[in-house]
Amino acid sequence: VQLQASGGGSVQAGGSLRLSCAASGRTFSRLDMGWFRQAPGKEREFVSSITWSGGSTLYADSVKGRFTISRDNAKNTVYLQMNSLKPEDTAVYYCASRDDPRFAYAYWGQGTKVTVSS
Repeated sequence: VQLQASGGGSVQAGGSLRLSCAASGRTFSRLDMGWFRQAPGKEREFVSSITWSGGSTLYADSVKGRFTISRDNAKNTVYLQMNSLKPEDTAVYYCASRDDPRFAYAYWGQGTKVTVSS
């Protein structure tokens, strides 16, 4: 699976961004998808995930109520709508996929940088 993340940028606190992750090389509609982020000097952390059907989503507590994950299987794309951004959301955001929720994420995109200024 090839994953291409986009949509990062610089925004002021309180602003919004929408990240996209386009997938190719596999049947997208059968993949669970996730977003992770890594801030400078910190370990990568889970942000959100969505099942292959879109019927179930998960969020880290730090983004719950502000971020929304969605997917369009017809476009082989998963999105992360980020609202009410905070400086602590500054990080490189990565999308990832896996064939089965019992397994670890096996495929990773290259990351897109998000910078939130106060």
